[in-house]
Amino acid sequence: MRYLIGIDLGTSGVKAAIFDEKGFCVSSSTVEYPLYQPQNGWAEQKPDEWWEAVASALRGIMGKSGAQPQDVAGIGLSGQMHGLVMLDEAGRPLRDSILWCDGRTARECAEITEAIGAKRLIEITANPALAGFTAGKILWVRRHEPDVYSACRHILLPKDYIRYKLCGVFATEVSDASGMNLLDVPKRDWSDEVLEKLGIDAEWLPKMHESCEITGYVTPEAAALTGLAPGIPVVGGAGDNAAAAVGTGVVESGKAFTTIGTSGVIFAHADEVAIDPAGRVHTFCSAVPGAWTVMSCTLAAGGSLKWLRDNFYGAEMKAAAEMDADPYTLMTKQAELSPIGSNRLIFLPYLMGERSPILDPDARGVFFGLSGMHMRRDMLRAVMEGVVYSLRECLDVFKEMGVGFREMLATGGGSRSVFWRRMMADVYNCPVVTLKNEEGPALGAAILAGVGTGVYESLPKACAALIETEGRLEPDPVSGAAYEPYYVLYKDVYSSLREQFKKLSRL
Repeated sequence: MRYLIGIDLGTSGVKAAIFDEKGFCVSSSTVEYPLYQPQNGWAEQKPDEWWEAVASALRGIMGKSGAQPQDVAGIGLSGQMHGLVMLDEAGRPLRDSILWCDGRTARECAEITEAIGAKRLIEITANPALAGFTAGKILWVRRHEPDVYSACRHILLPKDYIRYKLCGVFATEVSDASGMNLLDVPKRDWSDEVLEKLGIDAEWLPKMHESCEITGYVTPEAAALTGLAPGIPVVGGAGDNAAAAVGTGVVESGKAFTTIGTSGVIFAHADEVAIDPAGRVHTFCSAVPGAWTVMSCTLAAGGSLKWLRDNFYGAEMKAAAEMDADPYTLMTKQAELSPIGSNRLIFLPYLMGERSPILDPDARGVFFGLSGMHMRRDMLRAVMEGVVYSLRECLDVFKEMGVGFREMLATGGGSRSVFWRRMMADVYNCPVVTLKNEEGPALGAAILAGVGTGVYESLPKACAALIETEGRLEPDPVSGAAYEPYYVLYKDVYSSLREQFKKLSRL
């Protein structure tokens, strides 16, 4: 029996999972690590804490699975996108990684746009300069930490640091690199024009691969730390959402998914390059060779609900712990007691600023319409509705671009709530389905490893054989019509506050 390992380096923790050839998860392990926020709007993590967690998770799955190390055919990597890892000549981290949700680079984004030109930047990288993307972080370090910048010799993305620790190679792949503002997305390679105009040394960047290509092999040193066998191939892998697309079967035209994790994403497959000229949503290279994806990212989707839970639902968290239950299940039952529109209460989920589709790092969370009659359940439902409205606003951009789909697959922690899925179906006005067995990016990374090592013939054929859907919810036109005026008002509230957010940021 051959086995495949998928490693998904998330924002809150890493998940490592080992799968058999039929896609069955034999064993998995999740190890958490801290997030550091040294200033308002900043977000950082320590690369060596990632590696310690990965090594621990790999030891865990190898110890529990019963699989022999020599039977592992390949390893695939997935992870949070856009993070900046800077290494010195010896391959040591020079500073903590600046993460995808960090909003400190507004000045640098303006500098990038001026140097390259807004239109030309989107033509090359398929995206505007965004605060979460990697290029602005590089320029921020150059401006604010010149000693770190002068010592830099290698720039990696988060999952590619794990590759370096496993294989000793500096490599990346097209799907994750698409989110750096440095890749020529139509040509699927680094942009000499962008690098030259920004003054970034091309020698610092890792070698480019397609997602299924073998990039290196597990070293004896890494094998000793992880319980793996030396020489196991490690393929390119993919950014978390591109890997999730593989793990959910979204590898052909007409397929899309919504995931509600810390962030919220809508992700659709495209056989041709489709670019929004306004840059409101992102076009990236797909993990499928020769294909592309269109995706949106809202920064605080499940993160908004977690914020509400942590600050206002302590009793439910305590009760859930005593019952060995999910506190979100108890919270959802309360949200169901509030009507559509949350008794005329609207929430803007901009706790970390916002990316898609408003591109505003200064935006902040708002309860609009709060009155003395509102209860916690109204605030709870307003948060859930606000998250879905933020995703619907992105979906409207997809439709403008001509990117369509037959149904929407719901994934991530938010998909476990039938209440939230039904809200999605009604607000999106399209059927919403779930997976029979959801392993997400970890499975996607493992499938990529399987294709790269010859276990599977191709991504579409592997996904067709391994992935099944269930739980189809049809949209209710009556409920959809009831949500619509609140959605329109939701958009108007942000438009009215846009300039006020900028003033607030300057106080």
